Amino acid sequence: MSRARSALPLALAAAVAWASLALGGCDDPAKNAPRAPATPVAPAPSAEAPAPSAKAPASLTVQTDDWSIKRPAPSRVVAIGDLHGDIERTKRVLRLAGAVDANINWSGGALVVVQTGDQVDRGDGDREIIDLIERLRREARAAGGDFIATLGNHELMNAQLDFRYVTKGAALSFDEFAAEAPDGAKGLLGMRGRAGAFAPGHAYAKKLAEQPLLAWVGDSVFVHGGILPKHLGIGLHNMDRETREWLRGERPEAPRAVMAEDGPVWTRLYSAAPGPRECKMLESVLDALGAKRMVVGHTVQAGGITEACGGKVRRIDCGLSAFYGGPIQALEIQGDDVKVLKE
Repeated sequence: MSRARSALPLALAAAVAWASLALGGCDDPAKNAPRAPATPVAPAPSAEAPAPSAKAPASLTVQTDDWSIKRPAPSRVVAIGDLHGDIERTKRVLRLAGAVDANINWSGGALVVVQTGDQVDRGDGDREIIDLIERLRREARAAGGDFIATLGNHELMNAQLDFRYVTKGAALSFDEFAAEAPDGAKGLLGMRGRAGAFAPGHAYAKKLAEQPLLAWVGDSVFVHGGILPKHLGIGLHNMDRETREWLRGERPEAPRAVMAEDGPVWTRLYSAAPGPRECKMLESVLDALGAKRMVVGHTVQAGGITEACGGKVRRIDCGLSAFYGGPIQALEIQGDDVKVLKE
C-alpha cells in the first residue's frame, strides 16, 4: 500500500472530527500556520524541492517553459483575495471591481480579474462560488477579457479530502455526488458527497484543474502564498502542470513542492511580516521574472489590503468573507498605477 493511500484515513478522521465537533479555525499565522497536508505525498521527480536556502541567490534563471504561462498586460487588472465560501460578499466585490452587472453577468469587457485562491471553506456558498467563477470565465473571454482564479491551499486540501473547515451547509450542497465517493470515503458521515465531488478525477476537482497555480499577467505575478527562489529552480510551469494533472486524476499524488510548508500555496514569507531577508528573496524572484510586483492572499490583513517590501508585494486577503468580517476591497492595476478599491 502506498504512503498516500495508507494516510487517507487520517484525512477522513479529520473530517469526521469536524462533523461531530464543528471545529473552526482561521488563516492567521499564529493559529493556522502552514503545515504538512493531511494526506502525505511522495515527491514527483520533476517537482522535487531542494532544501530552503537562508539567503537569496545572487541570480536566478527562469526555465524556458515558464514563459508560456505569462500573458500580456491588459489595460486594467483587478485582483481579489480570499472568498471563503461567502457568495454574497463575492458578488459585492465583483460589482466593486466593475466586473459584473446587477444580475451578476459579466460587464467588464476587456477587464482581467484575478482571484488568488481560497474560494472554498468557512462559508456555505463555496459550490456557488466555483460555479460562478466558471461561468464568468466563459463570459469574460467571450467579451475579450478574462477571469483567472488561482488555486489556494483550501482548494488543494479539499482535493486531499481534508474537510476540517467545511461548513454543514457547504457539505450538504454536494450531497448529489455521494454515490461517486471513493472507496475510502464511503463511510464518511456527512461528507460523502463532498468527497465524491472533490476527489482527484471527480467533477469539482476537474473544475479546479481549470484554475492555474499562479497567474503571471504583464509585470505582476499573482499567487496564493508566494513564489520563492527555489520554485524558479523547480519550474513554475512544471508545478502548475503537475498540480492540474493530479486534480484531473492523471497523477497518483500531488507534487511535493506545491504541497510543502513553503510551497506556493502555503508560504507566508511575504504575506505575514516580511523583513529584509524576505524582501531580498522577493526582489530576486521579481528580477528573474522581469516583474514589478507579487500579489498574494492567504494571510488576513487587519484593516484591509496592505503592501510591503517597498510595494513589491501587495497583500490582498482583506478577510472579506463574513467569517472574518473584513472590508470589501480589491486591488486595481493599470500600468504603474496601483490602488485599492473600497466599497
